[in-house]
Amino acid sequence: MYEMSNQPNPESIWSSPEPGSRKPKLSRTAIADAAIGIADEEGFDAVSMRRVAEHLGVGTMSLYHYIRSKDDLMALVDDRLMEEVLIPDGEVPEDWREALIEVATRSYRAWTKRPWLLAHMAGIPRLGPNVLKHVDQSIGVFADLGISPAEQFELTSMIDDYTLGFVLSARDLEAIQEEDWKELEGISAYMAELIDTGELPNLEAFLGTRDEKELFNRWREIAGEMSEEERFRRGLNRLIDGIAAGLDGREG
Repeated sequence: MYEMSNQPNPESIWSSPEPGSRKPKLSRTAIADAAIGIADEEGFDAVSMRRVAEHLGVGTMSLYHYIRSKDDLMALVDDRLMEEVLIPDGEVPEDWREALIEVATRSYRAWTKRPWLLAHMAGIPRLGPNVLKHVDQSIGVFADLGISPAEQFELTSMIDDYTLGFVLSARDLEAIQEEDWKELEGISAYMAELIDTGELPNLEAFLGTRDEKELFNRWREIAGEMSEEERFRRGLNRLIDGIAAGLDGREG
C-alpha cells in the first residue's frame, strides 16, 4: 500500500529540477534503483529512507537534497519500474490487437517478476513521465477505432483488470506450501465420496477421475498451469476477440 507523507506536497517531484552539481554523488535514478534493489531482496516493507541511504553509503539527510519525503521516493520507484512496461519508441505495433497484447504482456511480466509491486500499487497512482507515457501508449491503442474517450478508458481498464486478476491468482497459487497441499488432500477425499454418489458429474468430467489420489494430483496439475504465460496470453486473446466482436457488431 502506498505510504503517503504526513504533510503531502501537491507539487509533483518532477515539477522541480534535479539538483545540479558538477560531480553529483547521488541522482534520483540511483535512489530509485536502490529502493527497488532493497524491495527485490527483502520485500517492499523493508524500503525506507534510512535503508536506501545505507544502501547508497550516505547519510539519510543527504536524500532530502533530492527528494522531499518517502512519498517522493515511491513516486520515483513507480516511474522507474514503468520503464520495463513501456514499448520502445517506434516499436508499437500498428495493429491495435497486437499493440494491446504487447502492452498487457509487458505489464504481466513486470508484475510477476516483482510480486511486491502488487501491494505497492494500492492507492492513488503517481503520475510521473514514464507512467504518463504508458497511459498514452495504452490509450493510443484505440485511437483510430472511432470510439469515445470513455470507451477507450473502459477497454484499457478491462485489459488491466484481466492482467492484474491473472497475476493475483497465480501469486496465490504459488504461495500454497506443501503443508497446505496436505490439508487439501483431506478435501480431495471428501470430494471423491461425493463424486461416487453421482452428485458432481461436471466436476468428475472436469477432473477425469474418481480416484482420491488421482483427484488430488489432478488439482495440483491444474494449479501448476495457472501461472504460465501461455495461458495468460490465451485468455488475453479471447478477451480481445470479444472486444473486437463488440466493435464489429456496432459498426454493422
